[in-house]
Amino acid sequence: MTTTMPPDVAENLIAFRAALAAVVPPKHPADLLIATWNLRALGDLTAKWHAEPGDTPKRDWYSLACIAAVVACFDVMAVQEVRRNTTALQFLLELLGDDWRVVVSDVTEGGPGNGERLTFLYDSTRVQPSGLVGEIVLPAQVEGPAEQFARTPYAASFVRGSAEFTLTTVHVIWGADPTARLPEITAFAEWMRAWADRTDRWNQNLLVLGDFNLDRIGDPLFEAFVSTGLWPPTELNDIPRTVFDNDTSRHFYDQIAWFSDPDGKSLLTSLTYTLRAGSFNFLPHLLGSLTRTEVSWRISDHFPLWVEFQLAP
Repeated sequence: MTTTMPPDVAENLIAFRAALAAVVPPKHPADLLIATWNLRALGDLTAKWHAEPGDTPKRDWYSLACIAAVVACFDVMAVQEVRRNTTALQFLLELLGDDWRVVVSDVTEGGPGNGERLTFLYDSTRVQPSGLVGEIVLPAQVEGPAEQFARTPYAASFVRGSAEFTLTTVHVIWGADPTARLPEITAFAEWMRAWADRTDRWNQNLLVLGDFNLDRIGDPLFEAFVSTGLWPPTELNDIPRTVFDNDTSRHFYDQIAWFSDPDGKSLLTSLTYTLRAGSFNFLPHLLGSLTRTEVSWRISDHFPLWVEFQLAP
């Protein structure tokens, strides 16, 4: 960064952080805040505070400062749609400061992979990696190799206090025909259940989070997602997922979930869900009078989603 932050940006960021603080719980020694965010096409960056009409991309320093303010509220955040070009990601880390770290996958090659990486950003003063990092690859079938995920799901384990937990993030392939998403969602839910049922290390406190491109509760896609015991907190049921959601069009794309027994008892250990979860609607808190589509290319077309846990003493 080579120029001083303009007064209008500095002033708006104060109000932006205040709006965040009114929605997201503060960090406490006994809690854990986990989030997920599809940051639309997070790749290149326009190196100025305010992108002008002729600039490409539209995401600028001010946009990244807003994104950094959101990320900083959490202990660890899964990010989808980080692109092969990591210019914006590296600038985001610079804004977050020296305490922040990143764990990032390689690009999933091929057209359906869309040049995307899956990423975890974490506050190293609050959580630390506990050793496991890996991609989910489906086993070969009797008749030959299995068709793999369009964008390979990515897992990483972390520890905070007495709690070790493993996060697996995914960006399920999008298609105009929702049935095209069903095989990926089903395979992912089944793979995660098999992992939860193993007795090896790193099979406890499994959480999944990301953009699953699900439709409404009760829809076949959602039913496939929860078919093996994954269940998202009910507090997220009516939370808008995208900047385009309205009273007649609601999406369930983004989810955070973990496994429960058939009677509803959580399989989490040393983590207790506090019944606090939500998103952050950043639309009213930005400079200017941009359209929703314009905002989607600067910040995102998705809202961040978060949950809070309490650590066992």
